[in-house]
Amino acid sequence: MTNNVTILVDVQNIYYTSREAFQRNFDYNAFWRQATAGRTVVKAIAYAIDRGDEKQRQFQNILRAIGFEVKLKPFIQRADGSAKGDWDVGITLDAIEYGQHSDILVLASGDGDFDLLCNKLVQQFHTQVEVYGVEGLTAQALVKAASRFVPIDSRLLL
Repeated sequence: MTNNVTILVDVQNIYYTSREAFQRNFDYNAFWRQATAGRTVVKAIAYAIDRGDEKQRQFQNILRAIGFEVKLKPFIQRADGSAKGDWDVGITLDAIEYGQHSDILVLASGDGDFDLLCNKLVQQFHTQVEVYGVEGLTAQALVKAASRFVPIDSRLLL
Protein backbone atom coordinates (compact mmCIF):
# COMPACT_ATOMS: atom_id res chain seq x y z
CA MET A 1 0.00 0.00 0.00
CA THR A 2 1.41 3.37 -0.94
CA ASN A 3 0.77 6.41 1.17
CA ASN A 4 -0.23 9.77 -0.26
CA VAL A 5 2.14 12.51 0.85
CA THR A 6 2.08 16.30 0.78
CA ILE A 7 5.45 18.03 1.21
CA LEU A 8 5.70 21.63 2.42
CA VAL A 9 9.07 23.36 2.83
CA ASP A 10 9.71 26.58 4.73
CA VAL A 11 12.77 27.45 2.60
CA GLN A 12 14.00 30.38 4.72
CA ASN A 13 13.81 28.42 7.98
CA ILE A 14 15.61 25.39 6.53
CA TYR A 15 18.26 27.57 4.88
CA TYR A 16 19.11 29.55 8.01
CA THR A 17 19.01 26.65 10.49
CA SER A 18 21.15 24.43 8.24
CA ARG A 19 23.67 27.25 7.79
CA GLU A 20 23.72 28.02 11.51
CA ALA A 21 24.11 24.44 12.69
CA PHE A 22 26.30 22.96 9.96
CA GLN A 23 27.57 25.85 7.78
CA ARG A 24 26.18 23.79 4.89
CA ASN A 25 23.20 23.89 2.55
CA PHE A 26 20.19 21.60 2.66
CA ASP A 27 20.16 18.93 -0.06
CA TYR A 28 16.70 19.14 -1.63
CA ASN A 29 17.34 16.15 -3.92
CA ALA A 30 18.26 13.87 -1.01
CA PHE A 31 15.30 15.21 0.97
CA TRP A 32 12.93 14.55 -1.96
CA ARG A 33 14.19 10.97 -2.33
CA GLN A 34 13.73 10.30 1.40
CA ALA A 35 10.35 12.04 1.81
CA THR A 36 8.79 10.44 -1.30
CA ALA A 37 10.22 6.90 -1.09
CA GLY A 38 7.34 4.46 -1.64
CA ARG A 39 4.82 7.30 -1.56
CA THR A 40 2.56 9.07 -4.05
CA VAL A 41 3.03 12.84 -4.03
CA VAL A 42 -0.26 14.76 -3.75
CA LYS A 43 1.41 18.18 -3.63
CA ALA A 44 4.89 19.53 -2.98
CA ILE A 45 5.39 23.23 -2.33
CA ALA A 46 8.49 25.22 -1.43
CA TYR A 47 7.78 28.62 0.11
CA ALA A 48 10.46 31.23 -0.51
CA ILE A 49 11.13 34.93 -0.37
CA ASP A 50 11.87 36.59 -3.69
CA ARG A 51 14.69 39.09 -3.59
CA GLY A 52 14.80 39.07 -7.40
CA ASP A 53 18.43 38.05 -7.85
CA GLU A 54 19.71 35.62 -10.46
CA LYS A 55 21.23 33.07 -8.05
CA GLN A 56 17.88 32.82 -6.29
CA ARG A 57 16.04 32.34 -9.58
CA GLN A 58 18.40 29.47 -10.46
CA PHE A 59 17.72 27.88 -7.06
CA GLN A 60 13.96 28.23 -7.60
CA ASN A 61 14.30 26.53 -11.01
CA ILE A 62 16.21 23.65 -9.38
CA LEU A 63 13.34 23.24 -6.89
CA ARG A 64 10.84 23.18 -9.77
CA ALA A 65 12.93 20.58 -11.62
CA ILE A 66 12.91 18.34 -8.52
CA GLY A 67 9.10 18.51 -8.41
CA PHE A 68 8.22 21.41 -6.14
CA GLU A 69 5.75 24.15 -6.89
CA VAL A 70 7.56 27.31 -5.76
CA LYS A 71 5.49 29.98 -4.05
CA LEU A 72 7.19 33.34 -3.75
CA LYS A 73 6.56 36.36 -1.59
CA PRO A 74 8.39 39.62 -2.15
CA PHE A 75 11.11 40.54 0.32
CA ILE A 76 9.93 43.60 2.25
CA GLN A 77 12.42 45.89 3.93
CA ARG A 78 10.69 48.02 6.56
CA ALA A 79 11.58 51.66 7.19
CA ASP A 80 13.17 50.68 10.54
CA GLY A 81 15.54 48.27 8.73
CA SER A 82 13.79 45.09 9.83
CA ALA A 83 12.59 42.65 7.20
CA LYS A 84 9.27 40.91 6.62
CA GLY A 85 8.79 37.76 4.69
CA ASP A 86 7.17 34.86 6.39
CA TRP A 87 4.99 32.18 4.95
CA ASP A 88 3.41 30.79 8.15
CA VAL A 89 -0.18 31.56 7.15
CA GLY A 90 0.28 30.35 3.56
CA ILE A 91 1.90 27.10 4.73
CA THR A 92 -0.88 26.59 7.26
CA LEU A 93 -3.66 27.11 4.71
CA ASP A 94 -2.04 24.70 2.22
CA ALA A 95 -1.37 22.15 4.98
CA ILE A 96 -5.06 22.14 5.91
CA GLU A 97 -6.17 22.03 2.26
CA TYR A 98 -3.85 19.23 1.10
CA GLY A 99 -3.16 17.54 4.44
CA GLN A 100 -6.71 16.29 4.81
CA HIS A 101 -6.32 14.44 1.49
CA SER A 102 -2.95 12.95 2.40
CA ASP A 103 -1.95 10.07 4.65
CA ILE A 104 1.26 11.92 5.51
CA LEU A 105 2.18 15.58 5.55
CA VAL A 106 5.91 16.30 5.50
CA LEU A 107 6.75 19.73 6.92
CA ALA A 108 10.32 20.95 6.64
CA SER A 109 10.59 23.72 9.23
CA GLY A 110 11.73 24.23 12.78
CA ASP A 111 9.21 26.98 13.47
CA GLY A 112 7.31 26.34 16.71
CA ASP A 113 4.29 28.25 15.39
CA PHE A 114 3.42 25.10 13.43
CA ASP A 115 2.74 22.99 16.53
CA LEU A 116 -0.96 23.96 16.48
CA LEU A 117 -1.15 22.99 12.81
CA CYS A 118 0.43 19.58 13.50
CA ASN A 119 -2.01 18.91 16.32
CA LYS A 120 -4.98 19.83 14.12
CA LEU A 121 -3.84 17.61 11.22
CA VAL A 122 -3.18 14.65 13.50
CA GLN A 123 -6.32 14.96 15.63
CA GLN A 124 -8.93 16.21 13.17
CA PHE A 125 -7.78 14.69 9.86
CA HIS A 126 -5.78 11.70 11.18
CA THR A 127 -2.89 12.76 8.97
CA GLN A 128 0.59 11.69 10.09
CA VAL A 129 2.90 14.70 10.26
CA GLU A 130 6.61 14.20 9.68
CA VAL A 131 8.65 17.24 10.63
CA TYR A 132 12.14 17.65 9.20
CA GLY A 133 14.22 20.14 11.16
CA VAL A 134 17.64 20.85 12.59
CA GLU A 135 17.90 19.30 16.03
CA GLY A 136 18.39 21.95 18.70
CA LEU A 137 17.05 24.64 16.36
CA THR A 138 13.59 23.10 16.00
CA ALA A 139 11.05 24.18 18.60
CA GLN A 140 10.34 21.45 21.15
CA ALA A 141 6.60 22.13 20.85
CA LEU A 142 6.83 21.25 17.15
CA VAL A 143 8.89 18.10 17.79
CA LYS A 144 6.30 16.96 20.36
CA ALA A 145 3.33 17.75 18.08
CA ALA A 146 4.77 15.82 15.13
CA SER A 147 3.90 12.18 14.51
CA ARG A 148 7.58 11.74 13.64
CA PHE A 149 10.55 14.09 13.87
CA VAL A 150 13.33 13.60 11.32
CA PRO A 151 16.51 15.44 12.28
CA ILE A 152 18.38 17.07 9.42
CA ASP A 153 21.90 15.63 9.46
CA SER A 154 24.80 15.12 7.03
CA ARG A 155 22.72 12.78 4.83
CA LEU A 156 20.44 15.72 4.00
CA LEU A 157 23.17 18.31 3.50
CA LEU A 158 25.34 19.32 0.56
